[in-house]
Amino acid sequence: MSKPTPPNKSNLSPLSSFIFASRWLQLPLYLGLIAAQAVYVFHFWVELVHLLEAAFGSQTALQALVSSIGYKTDVQLTALNETVIMLVVLALIDVVMISNLLIMVIVGGYETFVSRLNLEGHPDQPEWLSHVNASVLKVKLGTAIIGISSIHLLKTFINAANYDEKVLMWQTLIHMAFLLSAIAIAYADRLMSHHDKAQ
Repeated sequence: MSKPTPPNKSNLSPLSSFIFASRWLQLPLYLGLIAAQAVYVFHFWVELVHLLEAAFGSQTALQALVSSIGYKTDVQLTALNETVIMLVVLALIDVVMISNLLIMVIVGGYETFVSRLNLEGHPDQPEWLSHVNASVLKVKLGTAIIGISSIHLLKTFINAANYDEKVLMWQTLIHMAFLLSAIAIAYADRLMSHHDKAQ
């Protein structure tokens, strides 16, 4: 019994091969995002170390935290208070969420637009990567941006005394715009998926 012969690959013209190979130009962009991810990891640990040092009474670390989060008060801070801790923790969560966004763009974008990662069967394969495409990636990115915007807005509201009313209003409006945009993208994606199934 003869083995089935694999289907012949279509022969691409030199121009088609060149155009198709141009997708590899995106590789330096994804490598650059990995470098940006490393910067975020370094920033996260710097802030976390400052928080731990301030918890043990370091005034230098406390002042570094206060200046990094933009917290202002008429009273001289000599120790951590609940507001400063909350703002620092929210800043750390913000870094983590942006880092998650970077991972989605790096892994999902490379898989969708450059080359297969061949992670099928790998125990650490992300669940969302098994069905990722450009539409799913857009919806997930929109959701991640809303989460990041929510953290920024919460930080602003906690530290509202140091912001002008116009800043508060514009940040709220921008967050609502992100929210509406994500809903519109998800709705359009749902309509397109229903249309494709109908065909």
